[in-house]
Amino acid sequence: MAPIISATQQLPLVSHAFSYSKPTRAGFSLLQPHILHSNKALFYSRSNFRPLKAILNSPSLTKVAGDAKEKEEALTLREICLGHVPEHVLRRQVSVGYVVPTDVQKQALPVLFSGSDCILHAQTGSGKTLAYLLLIFSVMNTQRSAVQALIVVPTRELGIQVTKVARMLAAMPTENEAEQKSCTVMALLDGGMLRRHKSWLKAEPPTIVVATIGSLCQMLEKHLLKLESMQVLVIDEVDFMFNSSKQVSSLRKLLTSYSSCNSRQTVFASASIPQHNRFLYDCIQQKWTKRDVVHVHVNPIEPMPTRLQHKFVICSKKQRHQTLLSLMLSDTPKSGIIFVGEQSEKSKKAGNAPPTIDLVDFLKTSSWGCSEILLLEEDMNFNSRAASLSEVRQGGGYLLVATDIAARGVDLPEITHIYNFDLPRTAVDYLHRAGRTGRKPFSAEKCYVTNIIMPEERFVLQRYENELMFNCEELFL
Repeated sequence: MAPIISATQQLPLVSHAFSYSKPTRAGFSLLQPHILHSNKALFYSRSNFRPLKAILNSPSLTKVAGDAKEKEEALTLREICLGHVPEHVLRRQVSVGYVVPTDVQKQALPVLFSGSDCILHAQTGSGKTLAYLLLIFSVMNTQRSAVQALIVVPTRELGIQVTKVARMLAAMPTENEAEQKSCTVMALLDGGMLRRHKSWLKAEPPTIVVATIGSLCQMLEKHLLKLESMQVLVIDEVDFMFNSSKQVSSLRKLLTSYSSCNSRQTVFASASIPQHNRFLYDCIQQKWTKRDVVHVHVNPIEPMPTRLQHKFVICSKKQRHQTLLSLMLSDTPKSGIIFVGEQSEKSKKAGNAPPTIDLVDFLKTSSWGCSEILLLEEDMNFNSRAASLSEVRQGGGYLLVATDIAARGVDLPEITHIYNFDLPRTAVDYLHRAGRTGRKPFSAEKCYVTNIIMPEERFVLQRYENELMFNCEELFL
């Protein structure tokens, strides 16, 4: 009788990965576990769900696992990738500082290099983007004139960021340019110049395409982009994509119609995949992935970095602006993000200014003068959004007043403070907002997430604490 892990119980693993095979007629899902970096696991028999004892507790198995873990932890990122990734990419990654692998890279890269489909499920800022880019470079053949990898992202801002990293890794040394054709990366993003992209696609297809779903579908429907030679498909921030009513139908079509899961390697990535067991089942059933898809879940018992300190202040609605100012004068953040809720339709119809604009105006006329104040929200045109992010990335002290468009995937390593001027709508949104800070994987620097709430919102914050397993300290001003 094949052992399975109960899908109803969260295993207390520091990290683990499962290869998920097709459900049986009896209705049980047969899981073939690949345990990574774990000394504790619980197996159940299919007949009575009683623990099967002493499977992983034998001294010999524990010693072998311990020796293997020590050896694996000693490997550099270059050593993990050697023999898979081209030498010029390895030299490039070392030159920009990618030397020590993060946990998700240590666990996911061997799985990805083996050719398995994969779900990368790890904290924000943990290195998922670099992991899937290294996979892409391992299978690229620059002598072929075809799109060989497609990375789908939910926002233009994340797309620009992923494209920048891909182009940086793809850059060929000057002495090699004449000998070897370079890998080209196209950013096919909402708000971009699609006419220029059409000309590029007709002249010579890029090797890698980073795309938002809207612009991608335009090109596919006009038959300007062909995916027959695609070897790797990456869906980044996959939970956000599937929860968006605008994007889900196009995404399903992309996964099933334009290429077969059997002819490509599929990678899903996110810090949050609610009901991930159900998602694994759907991947198989809907034929989005091959049957041996592997779920690499890093730190399931710690969804957020431990060096984040969470705080909250209770005040009335009228006091929120002044409370925020008092907090910032006390914290003196060098760089931070203030998250503000979207403007309601009722407020828009009444002709009121967006709450983001109100807050920016308040801060500019207040006693706050330590940092430049920038704005980023979905209703801004693409050029204004790009300008705000460009100013932020140039360094120096700044405060970014933003809606949740800044909460997904945007990498701003210098951020030390997050202020939730309005509470996010869900625990997942809280996770991604908080994930804009603490993005230096090997740093011990403390980072802070401060929530400004009204008395009736305290139970909402407590619910987020329970779901995401963190403690929030009350501040008194």
